[in-house]
Amino acid sequence: MLASRVLLRTRITSSRHLSTRAATILNALDLSTNTEIPGVYDGTWGGSGDLLESKCPTTGEVLGRVRTASPKELHEALDKTRGACRYIRSVPAPKRGEILRQVREALATKRDELGALVSLEMGKIKTEGQGEVQEFVDICDYGVGLSRMMNGRVVASERPGHSILEVANPLGVVSVLTAFNFPVAVYGWNFALSLAAGNATIWKPSETTPLCAVAVTKIIAQVLENNGIPGAVSALVTGDKYIGEAITESKDVDLVSFTGSEHVGRIVGKTVQSRFGKVLLELGGNNASIIMPDADMNLALPAVFFGAVGTAGQRCTSTRRLYLHSSIADEFLTKLQKLYSSVRVGDPLTASTLLGPLHTSKGVSTYAAAIDHLRSIGADILTGGEKYLNSPLDKGNFVQPTIAIPKSLNTTDKIWRTETFAPVLNVGIFDELEQAIEWNNNVPQGLSSSLWTRDIRNVGKWIGPAGSDAGIVNINVGTSGAEIGAAFGGNKSTGWGRESGGDAWKQYVRWSACTINFSDAAPLAQGVDFSVDA
Repeated sequence: MLASRVLLRTRITSSRHLSTRAATILNALDLSTNTEIPGVYDGTWGGSGDLLESKCPTTGEVLGRVRTASPKELHEALDKTRGACRYIRSVPAPKRGEILRQVREALATKRDELGALVSLEMGKIKTEGQGEVQEFVDICDYGVGLSRMMNGRVVASERPGHSILEVANPLGVVSVLTAFNFPVAVYGWNFALSLAAGNATIWKPSETTPLCAVAVTKIIAQVLENNGIPGAVSALVTGDKYIGEAITESKDVDLVSFTGSEHVGRIVGKTVQSRFGKVLLELGGNNASIIMPDADMNLALPAVFFGAVGTAGQRCTSTRRLYLHSSIADEFLTKLQKLYSSVRVGDPLTASTLLGPLHTSKGVSTYAAAIDHLRSIGADILTGGEKYLNSPLDKGNFVQPTIAIPKSLNTTDKIWRTETFAPVLNVGIFDELEQAIEWNNNVPQGLSSSLWTRDIRNVGKWIGPAGSDAGIVNINVGTSGAEIGAAFGGNKSTGWGRESGGDAWKQYVRWSACTINFSDAAPLAQGVDFSVDA
């Protein structure tokens, strides 16, 4: 498909004015402010395909122009990545862990600069940008330890003089297709575990956050070069959806890790499975918090506030549904509206800012459509519902965080079943926990969920077989803000994928059952006798 496309190769030479704010951040990461930036890396930097423009969601200014992969360059990068996986799989796992340790140190040195770039290009606030880079640092730490602990198993055999081993070996090439909302951390989750397991990765980032990908790859590439490791162990190909499609279709890719929408994830899953490849999907989240009468409001209120407003509602784990017990609903909503009214909106690079912009103008349209729908069904909009029009916010993609109470609590209605990637929080009122759990579960998605209670009986219901069916089931912790130590991922239409900690590493290897006979006889299992009389 990709080979048949005619790509734009026109070189744009017109100059642009870049703010000091942006230029300082780009210069600190060796990103050109006046020439095209190569967007392909497979040991050498290149790019002769389409031109991507990275735009700042806060100001609208063009931050940089990245030259993407042509069809030929993509296939060359895939070939080099395949060669690199044959090299890295022969490197002892603890030595791979040492490479990860050096990547960790290099990232930590540039944490503030990379965090600022995340704020500049993606739009999340300063502390969240730094926190995202810290996730990459932390998962490298995890990968260093993991490189000495990726153990198989010894299984008892029913046959005398036999042992059975379950052995993990590198999988090969892992492609990582990431979304705009975590332009650094999600690649980190995959890269660290994949490298520890002995694989090479090829990264196709969101086409709206190419600068973050280039900056991260530059840091990793330098570490690889310093250690004589082929650069294609961590390859990069920027481009549009056709690049992603070609990677997904390629039989040279053993595992496709995709983060994005349910719609595209369904296509990716079918495509990879049709060629019997492995797929890891991290898709939509339509996450609910349930507040019981005995909840500690001093804990629950700020958690719901961050879950719904943090990252301008653009996390997979953002709180989108809030279920309040009828006895505390009015009090909780009054206090929550007070928090909403105090939110500090502005430049995400300003330390005091709590709400930055949506990432793109398309996101603003999604927000506006959701608000229009709420109004059309007669929902009570308690706060928000508009775009910020005052200067300087009018130059960016700033929208008001919104709390709404739909009239209907029918979970088959669009407003409850659809993930809106914006700061829109829909509220429902319940009387019994079982009713709230049913509402929590009766949606297609199953990523994160949160129950606020101090009653151990409620905890038992929530985490048990009749409780939340999400992949993340929290108690007195919000839906948003997972740590790297546990496996991250969701169930149902969220995709069933698991990344980061826990047993997630087991997806990046191929498993073999090896039966070893060290006896002088060769008996068959289950007592089968297939002997021939002489």
